Amino acid sequence: MTHSIVLPTADRSLQTYTVSGTPLNAKPAAGAFNRIAYSAAHVVADPLALNDPWLSSAVDWDKTIAYRQYLWSLGLGVAEAMDTAQRGMGLDWPTSLELIRRSLDAAKDVPGAMVASGCGTDHLDLDRVTSVDEVIAAYDLQMEAIEALGGKLIVMASRALARVAKGPRDYVRVYDHILSQAAQPVVLHWLGDMFDPALAGYWGRAQVDEAMDVALDVIAAHVDKVDGIKISLLDKDKEIAMRRRLPAGVRMYTGDDFNYAELIAGDGFGDEANHGKSDALLGIFDAIAPAASQALQALAQGDQARFHAILAPTVPLSRHIFQAPTRFYKTGVVFMAWLNGHQDHFAMVGGQQSARSLQHFAELFRLADQAQVLVKPDLAVQRMRTLMAMHGITSV
Repeated sequence: MTHSIVLPTADRSLQTYTVSGTPLNAKPAAGAFNRIAYSAAHVVADPLALNDPWLSSAVDWDKTIAYRQYLWSLGLGVAEAMDTAQRGMGLDWPTSLELIRRSLDAAKDVPGAMVASGCGTDHLDLDRVTSVDEVIAAYDLQMEAIEALGGKLIVMASRALARVAKGPRDYVRVYDHILSQAAQPVVLHWLGDMFDPALAGYWGRAQVDEAMDVALDVIAAHVDKVDGIKISLLDKDKEIAMRRRLPAGVRMYTGDDFNYAELIAGDGFGDEANHGKSDALLGIFDAIAPAASQALQALAQGDQARFHAILAPTVPLSRHIFQAPTRFYKTGVVFMAWLNGHQDHFAMVGGQQSARSLQHFAELFRLADQAQVLVKPDLAVQRMRTLMAMHGITSV
């Protein structure tokens, strides 16, 4: 069946777009991947809740957990309560802890399901934080709560630490404490200021190369407590440089939503033990889950050509979703979930469905079609027409 829809173009004109992509099948993973792959998963808002969306979060727990079950069925792990779940942009700490609890409970029923959970300091009032000791206490509180549930930690970058730290020594002090207290190896999380402007100058250095030195020193001092580090700098050369310097046994989890395909495939440097490739902890895997799963299966079978053939068309889509202001990428991720029928509405925690323009959504739709990730084209067209009609654009 041919599906056509009237969409706005960059010059503000209207043109008919015909859906042409053949959707990839969202089929269960057959066999293990040869990369660890976490999808940072979004939350589904409860649109019927009586609340003030800009001030408090209301989550549809059934739909939210169902989406995690979908990701697990495709062989992907879940990075829980991260920035993709609007952590710090609508999702508060108490709700995040409930989300972690529910995900860990659900994972018990899924053989091999992986969950790693975000641990941060976001319950602190930034306007009142004055000391590094307060940051340490905040991390301790969240670590204890997540570990009490049996959760693996992703130690998130802290806005509070970025605000009060005087230099690298304060970062070293905080991370030395965190890692010495951790019950099991953790994933460190270095989020660039393109994702969160409040994290500018993280690790106590304005220059990335100098900040990297600080992070590597922290890791080297606690190799037994660091599973890996996820960096989200949208700079593949920086990621490659850092992963080559990681101690043996410490993984690089790519958070580069611009260059993930080549970073996961690897660069041929040494062998895998010497960090010639990246594992994955990506927000875009939420939006392109079927493609990610099929590509990783191909890679595990030694078929790099198919791996790249599947993922290459998704890269323009990802770069569009994560375009500046990058912190609004969550809107595109949830929009994709709505188009593909994983939720019945396009409402978001914090009212973030308004963070992107109609032009942005129109181009996202076109790129998703070309990437073959509109898994139900008829439904996607119907929902896109609804969105267009809300803005006064109707298809003939």
